[in-house]
Amino acid sequence: MFAVAGLLVMPPAGSLFAAPTPSAPAPAKPKPVTDWCTPLVERLPKVSLTDCKNSKLSPTGANSLNGFPVLFRDIKADAKHPQAIRVLLLGGIHGDEQTASSIVFKWMDTMQKSPLEFNWRIAPIVNPDGLLAPKPRRVNARGIDLNRNFPTPNWQKEAPSYWARVTRSDPRRYPGKAPISEPESRWVYETIEKYKPDVIISVHAPFGVLDFDGPTTPPDRFGRLIYNRVGVYPGSLGNYSGLHKDIPVVTIELPNATQMPPDAEVQRIWQDMQTWIRQNVATPLKTARNP
Repeated sequence: MFAVAGLLVMPPAGSLFAAPTPSAPAPAKPKPVTDWCTPLVERLPKVSLTDCKNSKLSPTGANSLNGFPVLFRDIKADAKHPQAIRVLLLGGIHGDEQTASSIVFKWMDTMQKSPLEFNWRIAPIVNPDGLLAPKPRRVNARGIDLNRNFPTPNWQKEAPSYWARVTRSDPRRYPGKAPISEPESRWVYETIEKYKPDVIISVHAPFGVLDFDGPTTPPDRFGRLIYNRVGVYPGSLGNYSGLHKDIPVVTIELPNATQMPPDAEVQRIWQDMQTWIRQNVATPLKTARNP
């Protein structure tokens, strides 16, 4: 308000005399997580704080939408195997399949106690936001099924159509608006491109079977889990890596998502896995490289 010839005049709205409208604050970035073991072990059956710390996981450099690091570890083959193949071992792509992460921790403990024939890159919890949600859930923080978000051929046409037609728009299986739109699936995709695994082992639950995609002979069984073709889905890791990239992908479906198999069965699955990799991946590749 100001005076003109003795009159009080109100400044027009929006003039330079009007009080400025405060701008909305920028959305806060999630704080980086440094103590990852404490929240994880609260959700993982039969994984103690000591188990988690002894696994010696490190951040990959990729973070979930909520700022939790995607964790990994490389464990090298014994020096007696200079031409060892590379195995990518993934757990917890779906956050409500907790045993799929727990069993990977158990196998990591086994790896550290005996010489290895193969090189391993291990990520036991690909979807930390799903695991750490108030109630663990299949999808990530954006509500996307990471195992429908890989760039299979014709993804833009097939993935949304399959989701709407076959799953009837089930929100637990939403593939997203574009392939590898999520930081977690993008990390897996980039790891496959850079690490170039010779075989991928992906652990899920709770169907209690083995599935397989790609070249070479499928496994008959790991422990009590018997091979039973589950199917091929647009955007799945098995479809992308096994059928499109020609990398063998074994999907281990544990029989229960929250209750671990007995310790003896955990080890039987591990031993049968080693035997299958040796016979169907490592030996044929060694022969091909050294004719």
